Amino acid sequence: MAKILVVDDERAIRRSVREILEFEKHQVEEAEEGSSALSMALKNNFDVILSDIKMPGMDGTELLNKLKEAGSESTVIIMSGHGTIETAVDAVKRGAYDYLAKPIDLNRLLVTIRNALEKTGLVQETKSLRKKISKGVEMIGEASEINQVKEMIAKVAPTDARVLITGPNGSGKELVARRLHELSGRSAGPLIEVNCAAIPSDLIESELFGHEKGSFTSAVAQRKGKFELAEGGTLFLDEIGDMSANAQAKVLRALQEQKITRVGGDKEIKVNVRVLAATNKNLVAEIEAGHFRRDLFHRLAVIEIKVPGLDDRINDIPLLADHFLALICNEMGIAEKKINPNALKLLLGRKWPGNIREFRNVMERLVILGGKEISEDDVRQFGL
Repeated sequence: MAKILVVDDERAIRRSVREILEFEKHQVEEAEEGSSALSMALKNNFDVILSDIKMPGMDGTELLNKLKEAGSESTVIIMSGHGTIETAVDAVKRGAYDYLAKPIDLNRLLVTIRNALEKTGLVQETKSLRKKISKGVEMIGEASEINQVKEMIAKVAPTDARVLITGPNGSGKELVARRLHELSGRSAGPLIEVNCAAIPSDLIESELFGHEKGSFTSAVAQRKGKFELAEGGTLFLDEIGDMSANAQAKVLRALQEQKITRVGGDKEIKVNVRVLAATNKNLVAEIEAGHFRRDLFHRLAVIEIKVPGLDDRINDIPLLADHFLALICNEMGIAEKKINPNALKLLLGRKWPGNIREFRNVMERLVILGGKEISEDDVRQFGL
């Protein structure tokens, strides 16, 4: 059962639509013009708002705009007479889910409502999943080195500046990229990740820019690349230092012109993406060795964020231990475990060449194999 608001200045239309929807077991309320509908919508959480376009006072288009400005999550469906179809189409472009032409086709009405509710459910599920993911990518730590990273993220994230994230393997460069995206104005858009080291050099261009059908032997269909898939969002180029020279040149062009061309194509496609890059290599040294383009480096490193290794923030281990114990136990559906102080001292006293990634793996092993309270013996046997 959904909560639906019907907005129309004609009482007969409101009543007929209401009867249909109530027969389908939906909860329905009515408003005869836009301003009262807006007031009701801001006080109540309607799943769907079904609104006429032409009404005295605030019309349907203005109501839609006001709802969007207020951050309403209700799905809006526009109803329109034959003379206002163009206006209805314009409303869809502005954010309405769909429009229904008058006189209302009852079957079309029910199908549109059902589809709108499915869309609302998917949006809510996506938000819930994003919250769960966000909990797993928190930046844990109070060391001055990690606080500097957090401060830099807070300053840079709201901008569209390109960021180069450097640091050793396993230190959390991907986490920094995710936080930059989450705190940016592009957070509603996609975050597309590309591991440049994991893709063969002869396929990296197709992966990034897409390809046209028949452009090479296995190109049996047209395919969009990561730049296009990241439209309106963020493209994260991980291990950028391992990218081939030819791909580097094309990425440079894409950054300069904000246009790409698919492999085997000749059409230029405009792209609107923010590019973040990461590497564990010293790119200045790679430039001197002739392995990386200096001009691309300067394009990517508008801002550089250096992520410290775990050995440089060893005092954060108690906080990280508590965080990963809670997270891993929750993921496994078991009672939360604790670690005793002597066991924690052993973790503080060892080196962590694999950084946060290695530390998390050790904590997971201790959760699985250790006792209800993780002891010194558990750490000696499973964690060193």
